[in-house]
Amino acid sequence: MSTETSFEKSAVNGIRTALGIGGVLAVILGILILVWPGKTAMVVTAIVAIYAIAAGLAYAGLGIFSKTKGGWARVGHIALGVLFIIAGIIAFFNLGATTAWLAVFVGILVGIMWIIEGVVSLSTLGDAGSKGWTIFFAILSIIAGIVLLFSPLWGAVILWWLLGISAIVLGIINIVRAFTFGKK
Repeated sequence: MSTETSFEKSAVNGIRTALGIGGVLAVILGILILVWPGKTAMVVTAIVAIYAIAAGLAYAGLGIFSKTKGGWARVGHIALGVLFIIAGIIAFFNLGATTAWLAVFVGILVGIMWIIEGVVSLSTLGDAGSKGWTIFFAILSIIAGIVLLFSPLWGAVILWWLLGISAIVLGIINIVRAFTFGKK
């Protein structure tokens, strides 16, 4: 067997392994979201809190130990680091409230994005190949965005469930792809 064929087989096996592992992890995440939505959301919030503390330590360390930055840049990095650390600690001590706050924040953010997306679609109507579908999409996007703005927590819950369902479906597809990838 030539080196090139061995390399191709190794690459195919690597891709198959990555697809399979990624698919299994997606299915597990999707199941966790659907079975324990609140607890899974709290775990995600805890991960965000850990990130905030780690980023805060990095910013503070950069401000304290940097020899090339000016005084105000160093003070800014230290202040930002302290804010990140405080936010992470507060998030940990109020994990349930922080999870609810993040859900509302994401609901509002997605609602605003959907409204903007609808308005942008209407603004590009002159370039659209299908004006009817563009108008339909824009109206649907704007209405969905407004609904999310009026009930961001419920919207976030529905989006969370859709994420769980999507993760399971896409995970299963990736597992199937892992078994079929590279076969002719």
